[in-house]
Amino acid sequence: MSEPRKILVTSALPYANGSIHLGHMVEYIQTDMWVRFQKHRGNQCTYVCADDAHGSAIMLRAEKEGITPEQLIANVQVEHSTDFADFLVEFDNFHSTHSQENRELSSQIYLKLRDAGHISQRSVTQYFDPDKQMFLADRFIKGTCPKCAAEDQYGDNCEKCGATYAPTELKNPKSAISGATPVLRDSQHFFFKLPDFQDMLKAWTRSGTLQDAVANKLAEWLDSGLQEWDISRDAPYFGFEIPGEPGKYFYVWLDAPIGYMASFKNLCARRPELDFDAYWGKDSTAELYHFIGKDIINFHALFWPAMLEGAGSRKPTAVNVHGYLTVNGQKMSKSRGTFVKARTYLDHLSPEYLRYYYASKLGRGVDDMDLNLDDFVQKVNSDLVGKVVNIASRCAGFIHKGNAGVMVAENAAPELTDAFLAAAPSIAEAYEARDFARAMREIMALADRANAFIAEKAPWALAKQEGKQAEVQAVCALGVNLFRQLVIFLKPVLPKLAADAEAFLNVAPLTWDDHKTLLANHGLNPFQALMSRIDPVKVQAMVDASREDLEASQAAAAPAGNGELTKDPLSPEIEFDAFAAVDLRVALIVKAEQVEGADKLLRLTLDIGDEQRNVFSGIKSAYPNPAELEGRLTMMIANLKPRKMRFGISEGMVMAAGPGGEEIYLLSPDSGAKPGQRIK
Repeated sequence: MSEPRKILVTSALPYANGSIHLGHMVEYIQTDMWVRFQKHRGNQCTYVCADDAHGSAIMLRAEKEGITPEQLIANVQVEHSTDFADFLVEFDNFHSTHSQENRELSSQIYLKLRDAGHISQRSVTQYFDPDKQMFLADRFIKGTCPKCAAEDQYGDNCEKCGATYAPTELKNPKSAISGATPVLRDSQHFFFKLPDFQDMLKAWTRSGTLQDAVANKLAEWLDSGLQEWDISRDAPYFGFEIPGEPGKYFYVWLDAPIGYMASFKNLCARRPELDFDAYWGKDSTAELYHFIGKDIINFHALFWPAMLEGAGSRKPTAVNVHGYLTVNGQKMSKSRGTFVKARTYLDHLSPEYLRYYYASKLGRGVDDMDLNLDDFVQKVNSDLVGKVVNIASRCAGFIHKGNAGVMVAENAAPELTDAFLAAAPSIAEAYEARDFARAMREIMALADRANAFIAEKAPWALAKQEGKQAEVQAVCALGVNLFRQLVIFLKPVLPKLAADAEAFLNVAPLTWDDHKTLLANHGLNPFQALMSRIDPVKVQAMVDASREDLEASQAAAAPAGNGELTKDPLSPEIEFDAFAAVDLRVALIVKAEQVEGADKLLRLTLDIGDEQRNVFSGIKSAYPNPAELEGRLTMMIANLKPRKMRFGISEGMVMAAGPGGEEIYLLSPDSGAKPGQRIK
């Protein structure tokens, strides 16, 4: 028998500035199922995570709430830990990046990088809030749009007209924090020389550590040449001070991934069988896996491995990337009640319903996953209640009534038990490859065969016939054994169902290898309902509660007054000639991609018939998965004077509508339109 594998697994660190929602849970449920499978198989698998607890946003929120940042992150950690535990996500350690272990490791890694010549310094010019005495990120600057004169717009794009610009172009700029007029000021910043690792990263990203789609995306950045990465922020900032540099702090994304190491080191102090260097040392033979969303690929597959390489540490075995969650085919929406917090879900529904549904939809790729609420109800009720639990409920009563609860040894259908045994390697392979959807399909196919066998034998009919009692017991004993096999296969996904089934089966906690044996002459405990059907009324109540949360938060934020909604003021009137001068064209979105270093921008390559244009648009918050826009028709202003931006030249403007944030919608022409057609 081979030695158990030594595996360390992490999920991306949730930011300690908000609640966990169902989109987040895609990652943590996926990771937990994979970890549980490894432990189920007897491997030494350790799962660590932590709250990402640094940055200006946390400092400012704490100030607004009148508490210290330390109090804020402690409160949030309790909330996050409770939500994860109630969703049956079982970390070996859930720590915080604001820890002594992380402070020490971040300093050590930085100093190794500095001493090896991988850190540079240069002056950077930024807006500075004279009242708060702090430099301002683009999202903390507001003013009047230089294009359409809309007020209260952010420092890098206008949510009303879609224009993008540098913060210095805003009219009447104000600090979003204090309301003061910001001033430009220079500051010395520290940079990680990412280009030093260009060749290593080109090889590493193509070494099988990443899905092909992810490696292809990274190749675009690598082929265009990597840039140095700004790793410092100026005081005041909630984080770790850079060694030997008073008033300079590590940017949150430097110490966040080091938080994986810190959480594991914290666990090692309590678990003597774990050795930190055996997992993180340069010559480590342990396996290291990161599970992340596709929005943070560059940090985990470029910056992080380069930092580890420069500091003389090992790199990840693999970075497993997943897509986003949509609900009912659309982005999660607060107004529709489909932006559901983890706690709101748990207030209405069992966590195992969602764990199974996610498992049934999750492949090994980076495609987005849709939570269709009607399909969710139907699939859980059909598969888990109608197929799996139904087997035990149909058979247990006959065994208790006809044989005092003892399963007979006779195997009523050896070909069926052989089929279950033969299916196990393929199911295990699917779990290992993170192809949970395939594993669930194969398990449910076995459940269908078991149900078909019981329906064919009809023990409820046999029990009424003279001399058929032995056959009833053989059929039902096999039914319970097949149910036990299914529970073994489903245990990584449904740990509570497995625990309840183990109690009914009167057995010790089941392991994967238990599928190779059958229970014989074995006494069962009385059967109790293991899972109830989803009531659609509860799903609707969850949606309604999510809308109520939004309404409550809006009411709390609304200014005192007569309660009427205020309307956006109309822009100044223009003459018809000014409008007629706008050349509005149908455009095909050939390519859509995120802009590295920009909080709100997407880069769009637009085909307008006889040429292609490069346009930057501030719609990132509404389209976090920009690839979904590719192949779509939209409308653009084609005769807008090109603008030079710090990310490149923008050669037009796409048309969009909506209140902003997630609620931004690209305008599209009617069907039949062709790229390049002018809209009259």
